[in-house]
Amino acid sequence: MRTFITPVKIVTGPGSLKCLTNEIVNFNISKVMIFADPGVIKAGMLDSLAAILKDLHVDYMVYSDIQPEPPLSVGDRAVQAIRESQAELIIGIGGGSCLDIAKAAAVLCMNEGSVADYLNLTGTKKLIHKGIPKILIPTTSGTGAEVTDIAVFSLDKTKDVLTHPYLLADIALVDPELTFSLPPKISAATGIDALTHAVEAVISVNASPLTDTLALEAIRRISSSLRTAVWHGTNRTARAEMSYGSLLAGMSFYNAGVSGVHALAYPLGGLFKISHGESNAVLLPYVFDYIWPACLDKMQLLAKSFGIPTSGLSKREMAILTVTAFKEMVLDVGLPTSLQDYGIQRDDLQRLADEAIKQTRLLARSPMPFTVQDIVRVYNNAWEAKLTHEGERFY
Repeated sequence: MRTFITPVKIVTGPGSLKCLTNEIVNFNISKVMIFADPGVIKAGMLDSLAAILKDLHVDYMVYSDIQPEPPLSVGDRAVQAIRESQAELIIGIGGGSCLDIAKAAAVLCMNEGSVADYLNLTGTKKLIHKGIPKILIPTTSGTGAEVTDIAVFSLDKTKDVLTHPYLLADIALVDPELTFSLPPKISAATGIDALTHAVEAVISVNASPLTDTLALEAIRRISSSLRTAVWHGTNRTARAEMSYGSLLAGMSFYNAGVSGVHALAYPLGGLFKISHGESNAVLLPYVFDYIWPACLDKMQLLAKSFGIPTSGLSKREMAILTVTAFKEMVLDVGLPTSLQDYGIQRDDLQRLADEAIKQTRLLARSPMPFTVQDIVRVYNNAWEAKLTHEGERFY
């Protein structure tokens, strides 16, 4: 049996930010706290939102103490800010880290304790109260944070998450027009993040026909539009395809789960402060180079959604071509494909593996089991930027 969960309402389409007027009226509130990335504020993206609130005579304050890959202290300050504000509604607008902080703070402000008390791996408290309503508005096409109940925080050596249905948005609003100003590097990193969500959802042991349908459509849209979105950022069609692809990937992976790529990526962010999207990108080909023999039927589906010609090919050949296509995509959007490019030394690989193996929640969803030695081997291939077709050992 499989269950499928989404936010209460999803609003999509170019110009959909204008729909907020009716949505805010329906909440019947008088005070709002807006969580916004400093970059979002600088780009003037709050102007339309502020105008809507002013027209409705709703008081608002802007909270911008937000940073990428946020540590626990950033989350705790956000929680305290809401507790002191008496806000009745939270609106998060920005990238994945901003949305994660907004939804975590919206829930924890009505519960005792700090962010650390509720972490997945080490937390000891359980959420009791749902918190206050929240509207989440992504300005990137990648994280899927607007449709998940996950908030990711950086620790000293790795990352951990809050995860609970209370963190789900009351409204997720996805307007492709908000992504037009993204620079190429952020477009690339967030786009590969969305792709990773979709492909890991497909091969997850918790996948279902519904999550597969969403994820495969996400892959089709992302693989055909990411290069254009990165290098021709004002292309409306490519940006819209990426927004919808990211949304579909988010809905899919939230229900099916991600696995090996994310498990190995978390220590890169924790130990070396590499962004989440780039961490996924540099590992995606090499993790799949290891796991493909355990999911040949799913690799065939990935190949077809990725647009790889499959006529006359065996499942094994399709799998290898798909792994190669992943690496080519990362290269084509201008991201590194070697851990060496991030200053990581070969001596660091064992330390990374020792942290990655702790991500049991993620690794449990992989169709291929991982030992510490397996993880070291994958990191080594990523360090050398070498596809070895590890699965050949099964033939």
